[in-house]
Amino acid sequence: MKASIEEQDGKLVATLAGEMDTAAAVEVEETLKPLQATNGKDVYIDCAELEYIASSGLRILLAILKSAKANGSRVVLRHVNDDIKNVFKLTGFINIFEFE
Repeated sequence: MKASIEEQDGKLVATLAGEMDTAAAVEVEETLKPLQATNGKDVYIDCAELEYIASSGLRILLAILKSAKANGSRVVLRHVNDDIKNVFKLTGFINIFEFE
């Protein structure tokens, strides 16, 4: 699992690649921790190369969303494949996240 963050045009852009399973969640959470201090910057999470997400991964994304909303920021998930989008549908998260 690979995760990275960079700033582009005043936005925070995270890229996720691989399988965000329970084993990878600890490292991913640490890497994405800066997204919880958005200071009003919108957060875009590129999921084009994300192959799998476990409940621990959903929890990480939910924590980012809660912090961002508290700071007046948006969180947008980009390029989410159908399998992962189905996980969001099954959990009801499809209604609380913004997709692009």
